[in-house]
Amino acid sequence: MTTDTAAVAVLRALHVPGKPLILPNAWDAASAVAVREAGFAAVATGSAAVARVLGYEDHEATPVAEMLAAVARVVRVVDVPVTADMERGYGLEPAELVERLLGTGAVGCNLEDSDPRSGELIEAERQAAFLAEVRAAAGQALVINARIDAYIRGESNPDRARAEAVHRARSYLEAGADCVYPIGLADEAGIKALVGEVGGPVNILFAPGTPSLERLAELGVARVSYGHGLHEAAHRYATRMIQAVSEGRDPYQLH
Repeated sequence: MTTDTAAVAVLRALHVPGKPLILPNAWDAASAVAVREAGFAAVATGSAAVARVLGYEDHEATPVAEMLAAVARVVRVVDVPVTADMERGYGLEPAELVERLLGTGAVGCNLEDSDPRSGELIEAERQAAFLAEVRAAAGQALVINARIDAYIRGESNPDRARAEAVHRARSYLEAGADCVYPIGLADEAGIKALVGEVGGPVNILFAPGTPSLERLAELGVARVSYGHGLHEAAHRYATRMIQAVSEGRDPYQLH
């Protein structure tokens, strides 16, 4: 197992509250090159988008070897740090997960706290222990982004959801995570409150209705991801072009 110590240091240093790392998630080598050519300082993969490109459903339906191979292809074509969405580890034990992920050349990962198959939230203490094992296996060789699913899998009440998210965030940071990712949190007041309570770098998913990038920076966010949104939009457009061909229309004249 080898580690690009310079790349991991760069990726970790890019998590700056108030000056967030922006990650338009890639889904294959070509999209990763587009991200890099647009001037972004790092590349992130998105599990849902990669799964679809490979012909699988999301939620760990992709064989782990295929997901890791996809990550390795992304690493091969860019000259910046790569962080990979690894869902909840595809059933690998922490030491094997770390070894195989570092073997792709990636220097970061997302790890989520809900069961990929049932959708149920994992007990916070159990997830913190899992993250601590990943950290112990990796040392400082991986930037760990701990996803918190309390807003999409847990309480419908916003106050209780935030309390649960804050509890999980603090536990995960204490366990060794570099950043926490309360996916589904999109309202300005909620983001401001959580960032103020967590005491560590926070990642927000950019989606319709999310505050602007400028406002997210003002709120103290340290990382902004686009998830599978860009791939979905690109796929919808490609589908419209293919439909136009089937109808005898010029696909290049779509607006």
